[in-house]
Amino acid sequence: MVPAHGGRAAEPVYRPILLSRRGELEALTHLDGATAPLLGPILYVPAVDPCIVDLLGRLPAGLVPAVDVSALPDTPEAELVRWGVPLVPVLGLAESNRRLVAHGVAARAYARRAVVRLRTGQDRAGPDATTTAMERVWRLARLVPEQCDLLVDAGDVCCPADVRLVEPRVRRLLEWARRHAWRSVTVAAGGMPPTLTRLPTDEPVRLERFDWQLWQRLADLGVGYGDYGVSHAAPSADGPGDRLPTLRYTADGAWWIYRWSRRGGRGDERFADLCRTLVSAPHWPTAGAAFSWGDHEIVRRARRVAGPGSSTNWVAWGTSHHLAHVLGALLRPSREQRPGPWRAGQDTPERGRSGRPQRGGETRRAG
Repeated sequence: MVPAHGGRAAEPVYRPILLSRRGELEALTHLDGATAPLLGPILYVPAVDPCIVDLLGRLPAGLVPAVDVSALPDTPEAELVRWGVPLVPVLGLAESNRRLVAHGVAARAYARRAVVRLRTGQDRAGPDATTTAMERVWRLARLVPEQCDLLVDAGDVCCPADVRLVEPRVRRLLEWARRHAWRSVTVAAGGMPPTLTRLPTDEPVRLERFDWQLWQRLADLGVGYGDYGVSHAAPSADGPGDRLPTLRYTADGAWWIYRWSRRGGRGDERFADLCRTLVSAPHWPTAGAAFSWGDHEIVRRARRVAGPGSSTNWVAWGTSHHLAHVLGALLRPSREQRPGPWRAGQDTPERGRSGRPQRGGETRRAG
């Protein structure tokens, strides 16, 4: 578990970035009371939907998600304090003055904190310019660094070359981050390909989890871990047009992709065959159906005691298993992978101060 800054109670050990679709939200609603406080999900909302607010209200006690509405128009409907459910606002450097003020109201109304999301591909000003932009965010939202969890979002890392390219950018941003007394610091990335339609069918296909590899390479910095669940890092870029029964199943260092098109023309028989193949695979957990809600539902389909469901259900079951698998790996890391706690620099300023360096002439970029 990554300790919180300053000796406070432990923060969530895992911060997945999830699309606010019904499948992902359904997986969150099935977390148990012991697991829920250990997750700090960041929900990306591409459109206002009453169903989203309803599902947010059904989340288990102890789970307070952060919500990113940067894709929504700057209207009263996007003001999180109006949604009437506990949540944490996500702040970005490019937010309007009006939205930052509204986010500050939401932060004080519920959890008295916020998430600051910096994207390595977009927020790439120098360290002093980044600090200036952050001071604007804190001023308008009426927050200080100690009330903010920093999320460094590395975006899409789908191959070894991406990992090598992104790692130094992330390290530069984290070097800048040590100027400020954040509540916590997390690095997130997405490793799922944008589409699975080119993968073989009727056999499990192994895909490397390059987001996990990136975090392992940063283990010396003691940062928290985040990812994009079982989806691609770009919203709405996930498997267009693929209607085959599909499961994305997380294992140690990899995903196993099951896309089934054979053995019977009916979808229920094809999906039952897919699930039977999965539950007999070496990467099926020893706890079986008890591992997660999603695994329980997969076993029910393997035994033909329930119908195949829909693509929304398949995402929900895969996400449920993924959350349980990642959380288990983070709570029981090997000694070689165990990170030390994140610490701000020794010259961290007093509470709420900007943390500008005392000496001038620094020209390194922050991302």
